[in-house]
Amino acid sequence: MKRLLLSILLITLTAGCAVGPDYRRPVVETPEAWRVEYSYAAEVANTRWWQQFDDPALNQLIDVALRENKDLAIAAARVDRFLGALTTTRGQFFPQIGYNLDASRNRASEVGVTPLPSGTDPYYNLYQGGLTAAWEIDLFGRVRRLSEAAQANVMASEQARRGVILSVVTTVATSYIGLRALDRQLEIARATAKNYADTLALFELRYKGGVVSLVELSQVQSQYQQALAAVPSLERQVAVQENLISILIGRNPGAIPRGKIIAQLVLPPVPGDLPASLLERRPDVLQAEQNLVAANASIGAAKALYFPSFSITGLAGSVSTALSDFGTSPAASGSLAATLAGPLFTFGTVSGQVAAAKAGQREALIFYQQVIQNALRETNDALVGSQKKGEEFVALDKRVEALREYARLSRLRFDNGTASYLEVLYAENELFGSELAAVRAQAERYAELINVYKAFGGGWLDLADPLATPSGQTQGPATAAAATQGAAGGAVAP
Repeated sequence: MKRLLLSILLITLTAGCAVGPDYRRPVVETPEAWRVEYSYAAEVANTRWWQQFDDPALNQLIDVALRENKDLAIAAARVDRFLGALTTTRGQFFPQIGYNLDASRNRASEVGVTPLPSGTDPYYNLYQGGLTAAWEIDLFGRVRRLSEAAQANVMASEQARRGVILSVVTTVATSYIGLRALDRQLEIARATAKNYADTLALFELRYKGGVVSLVELSQVQSQYQQALAAVPSLERQVAVQENLISILIGRNPGAIPRGKIIAQLVLPPVPGDLPASLLERRPDVLQAEQNLVAANASIGAAKALYFPSFSITGLAGSVSTALSDFGTSPAASGSLAATLAGPLFTFGTVSGQVAAAKAGQREALIFYQQVIQNALRETNDALVGSQKKGEEFVALDKRVEALREYARLSRLRFDNGTASYLEVLYAENELFGSELAAVRAQAERYAELINVYKAFGGGWLDLADPLATPSGQTQGPATAAAATQGAAGGAVAP
């Protein structure tokens, strides 16, 4: 027995190796600068940037969304699921201890291999109970690699949850600005329709008095109906946008409270940073890397199947045919066994798993590289879009001012009898369309700026994260995942 225990101790002490490759972060080439240069303002990205719009209604909507959004609740539950899987995997490092109790009524065969003596009662009771223990020594690191993969999955799911926070905040902000843009367009359409209605009423009187022709009256009627048709279309879009925001904040479709009009919103500054730092904080990049860590560890877990496993089992209990004797010394029973088992001929069972694991690692590596390229593209697109949409809005805003003056002068010429109403019709129609286009461009300018914050995936997520923690939860998924770092599995996630 002493020799067996010493052998077990020696094996346990020397079981420090883990087959398979250790994770090393791939070298990634990043550009030295963005295609659009902005002054360094990284601290801007580390604030609750949506508050810089200076709209309390928007702030309230985002706060509610972070608490009530269903996608966020699903993502948090997914993190908890992977945490449970990690706990299960880590449990394999330790002996599995259990118990059993059994009571049975039995009948022995009177004509069996050993016949019962004459007059012996063939019926008897049997009582059994004891403690069981089983422990598989992790000789070649299979469990350690499985634990490493499980921990990486936890971290990947946590980054996915942070990605949902990123999406929820930016989508709510973009949708709210889109709603305020539609409100403004609806206001323009209603005001324009009212103005055209007044003009139409005046032309109807002039037509009855023989001052204007039926052609001019028809032109005014067409103009009025065009503006009038825009109103229900915009009302529908407003309702659809309100329904979208309602779902984003976890509510049934309904009205959304408003704050400032779109023209009063404060334009937040554009954050700037080096491309390399982007890779350290974007949730999708970090998630892809953790998936690569898990795939890399799976290779070691598969390769460990080539090697033998060593396990120890034990039993200590009591067996008796009489309940009164159960638990006494004569009824004591027990066993202690050590098992060494390994493969000889598997006919591709293990090699197939290793090949699949290696292919999975290559797939995860390529996907990681693809995610990085996509992150760089999205950031460049957002920076270019923010700059160019700003320039577009400025040009359209100036065009509105020019058309407003053109429409005023055209009507003045018509009233003085020096121009036909066709000139007024053209000028006012151009003004109406231009006003709507300018509002759209203004909303798109804000949306592109929001895309910049989304593309950077900045430190502001750390500020939004506590707002997304369910009430009563004292330890967020990120903290819980970090608590597993360096635990029994010895994961090497960066």
